[in-house]
Amino acid sequence: MSPLSSRSRGRARRSADRRPRRRAPRWARWCTALGAVLVLVSGVALGGAKVLVQAATSKVTQQDLLGSAAPERQHQSITGAKNILLVGLDARPGQDSSDLVRSDSIILLHIPADHSRAYLVSLPRDSLVTIPAYDNGKVAYRGGENKINAAFAFGSQGLTGATALSHGFELLALTVQKVTGITPDAGAIIDFQGFKQVVEVLGRVCMYVDEKTTSIHVGKDADGNPAKPYKINPDGTVNHRIAGVTPNVYAKGDHCFTPAEALDFVRQRDLLANRDYDYGRQRHQQQFIKAVMKQVVEDGLDSPTKLPGLLSAVGKAMTVDDGGIPLEDWAFAMRNIKPDEITTIKTNNGTFNSRSVPGVGSAEILSDTSLELLRAVRDDTVEDFVAAHPTWVSADGPTATPSPGSSD
Repeated sequence: MSPLSSRSRGRARRSADRRPRRRAPRWARWCTALGAVLVLVSGVALGGAKVLVQAATSKVTQQDLLGSAAPERQHQSITGAKNILLVGLDARPGQDSSDLVRSDSIILLHIPADHSRAYLVSLPRDSLVTIPAYDNGKVAYRGGENKINAAFAFGSQGLTGATALSHGFELLALTVQKVTGITPDAGAIIDFQGFKQVVEVLGRVCMYVDEKTTSIHVGKDADGNPAKPYKINPDGTVNHRIAGVTPNVYAKGDHCFTPAEALDFVRQRDLLANRDYDYGRQRHQQQFIKAVMKQVVEDGLDSPTKLPGLLSAVGKAMTVDDGGIPLEDWAFAMRNIKPDEITTIKTNNGTFNSRSVPGVGSAEILSDTSLELLRAVRDDTVEDFVAAHPTWVSADGPTATPSPGSSD
């Protein structure tokens, strides 16, 4: 696979010159801010405040991410069904810069041709796939069978900054295209710290917790001081409990989270009550996406004090490839999609279907029905799939609407 064009590389270099190198947290930067900003600016567009739409979209960092995986940009329009590839990265604090960075969250945001609603479909990061051969101009990858989250790492190896993001995303997009037949119409990489600022502007996020969730990262010692409750291995897994430290526990039910609590909650996968690990975390991230977007639309757009901060925070929270369609057009097309009209769907129906693969380890095998779901995304027949497989839709549970000031 040839590297990006000279124009694209120059565009990536200019992006790198304009901003400092980013460090992704180890958990998902979970790929939601593009949907959030589109819903946000769509709401503004619906209100007729064109200047605010322009202000919001002008703050978004734009870069060629899809590369050769993109459709013909000069022929693109906002009509018809659209698929947006959302990607989060897995870089642990203090990780050696020479280590390969794997994508931690991979989500397809599908918008049907009538633009009436949206669907979120997460691809398990451990899905066994064939990654195509690729040359990023620095290191060549010969291709082969591996977990899908390795595609970003192989595409970006030997590179840094914006160029690494472009090539890593391109190989991941080519891999998704090979597995699903879907050519993404746009894409985004999310900056965790930037998205945290969105939550901070909102002040809190209210949502339903569908299972008891124990934090492996945040707790308190006997004196009530913040402390780490578990010793964590270099790969991010749990080693052992630290004596004298009580972990944070998020009980099943309605909660209004502070920014720190919310982001800790969606980070958890190891000690979930239902022992559903990555599927549970995927579901919680999707639920959190919808909760944040709902509060952005309901609380932020009507608040003259919050709106400027939200526009700035959401715009800075991502690096976006608009696929040749201006973000203002994306916003207009999605103006009627409300957070409650976003359906989240579970691959493999939320159950594990793994096997050990020599040289790869334990990998998730996408079931025949999961492949049928991905074909439905490609063919814009997701509504029919949902009707035939209602249990594959993730339930959000009761809507959390505690009184103002509540911090359950």
